[in-house]
Amino acid sequence: MKIISNPHELRDYVKKINKTIGFVPTMGALHEGHISLIKEARKNNEFVVVSIFVNPTQFSKDEDLDKYPRKDEADKKICELSGVDLLFFPKPEDIYSKDEVCVQAPNIRGYILEGHTRPTHFNGVLTVVNKLLNIVNPTYAYFGKKDAQQLNLIKLMVKQLFMNVEIISVDTKRDKDGLALSSRNSYLSKEQRKEALKIPASLNLASSMISKNILDAKQIRNNMLEKLEPLEVFYVEILDRDFNKIDYVEISNTIILVEAKVGDTRLLDNIWL
Repeated sequence: MKIISNPHELRDYVKKINKTIGFVPTMGALHEGHISLIKEARKNNEFVVVSIFVNPTQFSKDEDLDKYPRKDEADKKICELSGVDLLFFPKPEDIYSKDEVCVQAPNIRGYILEGHTRPTHFNGVLTVVNKLLNIVNPTYAYFGKKDAQQLNLIKLMVKQLFMNVEIISVDTKRDKDGLALSSRNSYLSKEQRKEALKIPASLNLASSMISKNILDAKQIRNNMLEKLEPLEVFYVEILDRDFNKIDYVEISNTIILVEAKVGDTRLLDNIWL
C-alpha cells in the first residue's frame, strides 16, 4: 500500500493509472462501517484509494475538532489489511490556504436537519469533498447511508457541478446491539451507550408501525419521540428521498431520520424505506 500526503503528488500518481478507481473518503478512526465501504470499492474497482483527513472546516468553534478520535497507525493497518492500494493522508495545510474558495451548501437542503443547528457544517463538507474528488479523480466514490443528508448533498453537488464521478451509497453498518457504527461512539460511557440504544429502538418502532400499515407521519413521529425520552432530540423527521416533508410514508421513497444527543455526543441514525 502506497501512502501519499501531497495532493499534487497524488493527482500525478493516479493520472498514470489506467484502471477504474474506487475512492472512500474518511475522517479516520476506522471501523466496520468504513471497512464495508472499502470492500464495496474493492469489489467493483481495479484500484482503491482511501483518504484520511479530519476536515477542520466542517466543525464550528465550539465543536469537537481537537478531541475527534484519531488512530493513525491503526487506520493505516486496517487499510493495508483491507486491500487498499493508495492511502491519501494530507494535513490541513496541504488542503487549505488562507484565502479559500468555498462550496456553498444549497439554501434549503443545506440548512435543514443537521444544517439547522450547524449552519456552516455542510459548506465545509461539500468544499472538502469537492477538493478530494478533484484530487483523486475516481470513477466511483463511496459514502454511507447513515449520513443521509450529507450523502444527498454530495450527490446534488456532483449533479449540479457536472462532476465526472458516480456516487455509490452503502447501507449502514450496526453493532451487535443495533447502534449504528460511528467514530463518535467511542465518546460514550457504558451507561450512555445504553441510552443511545433508544435511537435505533425508535427507528425499529417506526418500522414496526409501517409494517402494520400505519403510514401517518405525524403519528409515527410522535411515537418515536416518546421512545427517545429523555434524550435531547434535535430532530425526528420523515421525508421523501429528495428531503421534502411528507404527511404519509411512501414505500421506496422515504427516509426517517433522527439526531439526538447522548451526554455531549451527537448521534445520527436513519432508516430508508
